[in-house]
Amino acid sequence: MSIKQHIPNAITCGNLVSGCLSILFLSLNMPVKAAVMIFVAGLFDFFDGFTARLLHVHSPIGADLDSLSDAVSFGVAPGFIMHWLMSRAFDLPSLSWLGISLFPCAAFLLPVFSAIRLAKFNVDDTQKTLFRGLPAPGMAIFIASLPLMLAQTGHLTDGVIGYWACLGMTLIFSFLMVCRLRFFSFKMKSVQWKGNEVRWIFLIVAVVAVAVFRFIALPFVMVFYVLLSIFFAERME
Repeated sequence: MSIKQHIPNAITCGNLVSGCLSILFLSLNMPVKAAVMIFVAGLFDFFDGFTARLLHVHSPIGADLDSLSDAVSFGVAPGFIMHWLMSRAFDLPSLSWLGISLFPCAAFLLPVFSAIRLAKFNVDDTQKTLFRGLPAPGMAIFIASLPLMLAQTGHLTDGVIGYWACLGMTLIFSFLMVCRLRFFSFKMKSVQWKGNEVRWIFLIVAVVAVAVFRFIALPFVMVFYVLLSIFFAERME
């Protein structure tokens, strides 16, 4: 096996390491850096597949390695970020067991459903240009955008996002990952406007919104992606 066949897998390992660093930063009470590492993991996740296609290489372990890395970076890491947010919520209910506050542990539904989503993707050959269920990186980007948004507005540590709001987001995104709804991908056969209208509209709105509002725009951009997919993805098949 030539060296170039290992390059995409090496990039995938960068995804995994980024997820581990996200959890490490969070354990050191650095939620902004933890969130940034999820975005870094997303870049590695994009470029491993892009590099494999560019080099025309395929590794028998590539798909499994990618899923295992995604489970950490886009499942466990965002789950811990949500746990961090829940633990600091102003309306957190009090219930402990073995010294652990139990209610924030509801955040670990995110890694559970993320793993289910990734497992379903691996055995479904129909998800090429459209996804069935929200991709795990989409959920992770939404969750990671919350600390960045709160840091920009000066409300990172004051629990401004209540526990029940966090729980609601956890349940909604857990459901979206395993539902039968279709979500569009960004794998375009061409860059022409025709046939890619929804993709280009999303990209233009996302770039403008982030340029104007910075991190505040990120969670709303992800909600916009979900809404566009719900209304238009089926027509894009």
